[in-house]
Amino acid sequence: MTETSLGRRDRKREATHQSLRAAALRLGAERGVQHVTVEEIANEADVSVRTFYDHFSSKQDAVIGFDEWRITQLRDALRTRPAHESPRVALRAVLRELLVESSAEWPLRMKAVASDPAMLPHMFASFVGYERAIVEVIAERTGLDPTLDLFPTLLTTVASGAFRATMTIWRANAGAVDLLSVFDDAFANLARGLGWRSPTGGTHDETTSC
Repeated sequence: MTETSLGRRDRKREATHQSLRAAALRLGAERGVQHVTVEEIANEADVSVRTFYDHFSSKQDAVIGFDEWRITQLRDALRTRPAHESPRVALRAVLRELLVESSAEWPLRMKAVASDPAMLPHMFASFVGYERAIVEVIAERTGLDPTLDLFPTLLTTVASGAFRATMTIWRANAGAVDLLSVFDDAFANLARGLGWRSPTGGTHDETTSC
C-alpha cells in the first residue's frame, strides 16, 4: 500500500472520528449524556455502532476524551516557539492557541459535563497525555532531565492547574464570563508568582505578611 493511500485512509478515519466527537458533544449538550445512547451518536454521524467503538470506548470518552493528534499538535507547536521565549511564556502561548482552536467545542463539552458532574474529574484526568508531552518538550527546551530536575514537571503541573482552574471558573459561571479572559487572568497570576490583590487594593505575596 502506498504512502498516498495510507494518508488518504488516515484522513478518512480522522474525519469519521471528528464527526463522532461532534455528534457526541452536540447530543450530550442538548439532552445530557445520560440520556444519549451510543446508537444515537453513531446514527447522528451516519456510521455504525461498530465504527463508533473503533474510535471511542464509551459515549463519555467521546465527550471528554482528547485526541492524539491534538497532543502531537501541542508538542510540535511548543517545539517551534521562538528559542528566546521563556518556557512559561512559550507554554502560555501554545495553550492559549489550543484553546482558541477548540473554543467551539468547550461550551458543548462543559454543558455536557454539567449534565453528569461525575464526568468532570475524568475530563481533567484526560489531560495526562498533554502533560506528558509538555514535560518532554520543556525538558528539551531547557536541557534538563525531568527525572532529576523538578522544573519541567513543576512548570507543567502549575500550567495545567491554571488551565483546569480556568475551566472550573468558566463552568461555575455557566459560560457567562469570557473563556480567554479567564485564561489570561490565570496565567497573569502565575507570572506574578501567585501574588493576590486584596479587596482593599493591597498586593500580597509570600514575602509579605498575610
